[in-house]
Amino acid sequence: MKIDIRRKNALNLIKDKSKFSNFDEYPVLKEDVDPQLHISRNGVDQPFFLVCQKDCTIAALTGKARVHFHDASVRYYDLLPGDHVYVPAGMPHRITAIEPGVHIRYKAREAGLEAVAWYCGNCDHEIDRYTWDTAKQVPQAGYLAGAERFNGTSERRICKSCGHEHSPLDLSPFRWADIAGTLA
Repeated sequence: MKIDIRRKNALNLIKDKSKFSNFDEYPVLKEDVDPQLHISRNGVDQPFFLVCQKDCTIAALTGKARVHFHDASVRYYDLLPGDHVYVPAGMPHRITAIEPGVHIRYKAREAGLEAVAWYCGNCDHEIDRYTWDTAKQVPQAGYLAGAERFNGTSERRICKSCGHEHSPLDLSPFRWADIAGTLA
């Protein structure tokens, strides 16, 4: 399904929020704008930690969320409407929804490498990671490829440190294939 959202420089993101869905990370400004704004309407938890090669900032327009950081001195930040959270390059981070909301990610137009990673809920050891170059693969295709790979075999979901097997991800709340098809 092709998503029909025009990229433009003047937006009413609150009025247009119904066009967006869970972790779409849809770029909304014209392609030559840097930094680029990526919008999502999130009502579920992000199913992975995202790792960006370059710095980014997450802003909350509505709702309440928590941004979790892995291997950082700050473990999480509660995100309320109007809040902005700076995420340093290379920092694994994950957004969990407390109340459904609209979030914007400010990201470099040429974002470089990105990765999705999973950590063990028992011992915090990294279980799996999928990395791609955003110049060759749009982020949504990377999210989907990484999640499908994680789901593809139980070996990818077993922690090599403590042996705990993690459940496959429910990908039904996400439309990354549609977004990737629209952006490609």
